[in-house]
Amino acid sequence: MVAAKKTKKTHESINNRLALVMKSGKYTLGYKTVLKSLRNSKGKLIIISNNCPPLRKSEIEYYAMLAKVGVHHYNGNNVDLGTACGKYFRVCCLSIIDPGI
Repeated sequence: MVAAKKTKKTHESINNRLALVMKSGKYTLGYKTVLKSLRNSKGKLIIISNNCPPLRKSEIEYYAMLAKVGVHHYNGNNVDLGTACGKYFRVCCLSIIDPGI
């Protein structure tokens, strides 16, 4: 019971921080733009949904490793990640360029 409450709390805090980044920071949504931000070493953090295809996920992780950028695996699927970003479409992955905090 306690562990479930803790994971829910961290999930909510991640959603709150994502909303703050969407409001005041710079970010890119989508696979191609995430790879561009990694190649240009502009990204600070990459967030990947849990139902991202394995090949795509491993490619993003490889580019992130080369660019020395952190990767966070989001607990929800791509619909949940899109909703957390305040969008009405699915988001497989996103790159945070400037957190804006």
